[in-house]
Amino acid sequence: MEQVGRKLGKRTTEIKESFRRLADAHMLVLQPGSGEVLMANPFSAVPTPFRVEAAGRAWWGNCIWDALGVSAMAGVGATILTSCADCGEAMSLEVKGSELRSAEGMVHFAVPAGQWWEDIVFT
Repeated sequence: MEQVGRKLGKRTTEIKESFRRLADAHMLVLQPGSGEVLMANPFSAVPTPFRVEAAGRAWWGNCIWDALGVSAMAGVGATILTSCADCGEAMSLEVKGSELRSAEGMVHFAVPAGQWWEDIVFT
């Protein structure tokens, strides 16, 4: 928060209040306790099992759905590096343009989309 405040010329208390409003509107997810940004969907501020590499850069997605969203936002081909949730085997998904080119396996959403914000970190 301090870094954001310095960049914007605002007090940390103003940034903290703004982050809270954005979190209340489901635009951000904050770290419990510190109030620092944990998620700015589809991006994660901390490493996750969903690394997206595109255009010489890398980001973390919160889940496979978000990793595909990061890929779409990059607007170029991307590689998503992850692992099988069942056996732990490394997996790689290739996205070219807006098309998933190579991937094996399946995506399973254990929580219905309408319930995601009940516990978005778990979801």
